[in-house]
Amino acid sequence: TMKPNDKIIVMPSGSTGEVKSIETHHQEMPSASAGDNIGFNLRGIEKKDIKRGDVLGHPDNPPKVATEFRAQIIVIHHPTALAPGYTPVMHCHTAQVAATITAFESKINPATGATEEENPKFLKVGDSAIVRITPVRPTCIETFEEFPEMGRFALRDMGATIAAGIVKEITQEHKI
Repeated sequence: TMKPNDKIIVMPSGSTGEVKSIETHHQEMPSASAGDNIGFNLRGIEKKDIKRGDVLGHPDNPPKVATEFRAQIIVIHHPTALAPGYTPVMHCHTAQVAATITAFESKINPATGATEEENPKFLKVGDSAIVRITPVRPTCIETFEEFPEMGRFALRDMGATIAAGIVKEITQEHKI
């Protein structure tokens, strides 16, 4: 819940400020909850300090910012095969950031989750795998288990969705 005079932090920048007012359809609101479609004014933070993909949170429990994470992906479309080092654009919530798939830990059976192959050299369409991903800049992300809306993503390249995935674990967190 967010209400006027609440202290907030914007991640990944770490800018802090407070909520001046909240409105919906040009009507001032006393508070807002998750899922509400609102606009808000902030004190202490300039418009230029916030960009698409940033996440607001409470300073005592700021949104997580990852520099590396483990994920389960399924390859949906690719003309050949994916190899470690591939860097498509990751779309997660409203963030869009280039992200490198640095390692393929295991190929898994999508139905059972059982490991079919350790450290595969490549992935092709239809393969499901546990991989490590490093965004080119720190990105707000959460595990799918803790926060589903912040824990799913798509990997896109050449105008197509290459893979979809969920975050299993944040392996390197960016601290301000």
